[in-house]
This record gives sequence, structure tokens and C-alpha cells, in this order.
Amino acid sequence: MTANSPQTTERLTRNNALLLLVDHQVGLYTGVRDIDILQLKHNIVGLTRAMLALKVPVIVTTTTEKMWGPLIPELAEVLHGVQRIERTTVNAWDEKRIVDAVKATGRKKLIVTGISTDVCLAFPAMAAMADGFQSYAVIDASGGFSQTQVDMGIVRMQQAGVVPVGYSNVAIEILADNAAPEAEAVYDALGMPFSTLVFGLKQYYSQVGEKEKSGVAA
Repeated sequence: MTANSPQTTERLTRNNALLLLVDHQVGLYTGVRDIDILQLKHNIVGLTRAMLALKVPVIVTTTTEKMWGPLIPELAEVLHGVQRIERTTVNAWDEKRIVDAVKATGRKKLIVTGISTDVCLAFPAMAAMADGFQSYAVIDASGGFSQTQVDMGIVRMQQAGVVPVGYSNVAIEILADNAAPEAEAVYDALGMPFSTLVFGLKQYYSQVGEKEKSGVAA
């Protein structure tokens, strides 16, 4: 797939995207070294909540929970209505149930996050590309066991055509319009600092409008 292919340049939308969460497990989080754990949890939970608000399908997989532990509780709480797929394969794309679940959505834009970045994220993202999907790797909602491993994983993914993205920009690209009814829920989910300012401005203009109406009525 070339960088100029239509599949790469087509925007992410509510109708063509899905989110694949790979191995966000308690045991694996203990080894993350390239990003602060609290920041990582903030980003992955925020991204997931935003996708759910936008009604984008979410597919969740864990690997060998007896070895690496359960899904982190912060994410499990958000995904209480979403069934996870536990597997033993290193590459999530080698598990037929996951591939079948992705294909069943009918969507071709795969937003992927995983622990670790260079394996649990990179392997399925690249494998999906080979199967005709366009993969977007959410770097700041993933984590690795050293900065070098993460850097090499990103380089390898880019060479395969995977697009590196941030947790907030994919959600906002899908939102597309700040007048959409889900906008407030999306910005709230992402926990972006300026969303509080936007809410304050909304209240301000609402109060100004009421005062103007009162003045006209008088």
C-alpha cells in the first residue's frame, strides 16, 4: 500500500473506523517505561470513552491472563458491556476470533493500541495492513518496556505503512463537527484542558443571551 493510496488518505469517520485494544493488562503495565503510567491510563481510558460516545465499535483482547493478569480496572470499568477475547498468540491478528470480529464490523480503518508498542501494537497493526486494512497506531495510548524498543517499533510500523497518531487527534477527526451532539461527551472523555474553558464560554454566552433577552423585554 502506497502513501498516496485512497485508503490511506480517506478520513477517519464513525462509519469506517473501529478501535482495537490489545493487552492492556495489569502485569504488562508494570513494565512500561516510556510514558508515565497515570498519563497512559488517562489516554487509553479517554480514547475508549470517546469512541464509545461516537458509537465506534471497540474490540478488546488480552493474552494469557494467568501470566499477564487481567485488564486494568480503569479500562474494565469503561468496557463493562464489551466482551473481551482472551488468546494465547503473541500477535493478536493470529487469533481468528479477533480477525473475524474486526471483519464483522465491515470497517477498514483500524485504530490500534497495545502494551507493548513494539509487539502487541505493532504486530497486529502491520498484519492487518497485509490483509487490506489501514492501521493507525495510537502511540500515546500504548506503552513499551524501553524508549529504544518503542522507537524501533514506530519505525518498523511506519515502514509497513501504519500511521502513527495521538489519542486525542483520532477522536476529534472522527467527531468532525463541534456542533455534533456528542461533542461535549468526546471532549469530556479526552480530558483536554481547554474543554473546561469551552464549557465556561458556553455558560457565559448563554448568560449574555438571557440578559439581552431581558433587556429587550424591558
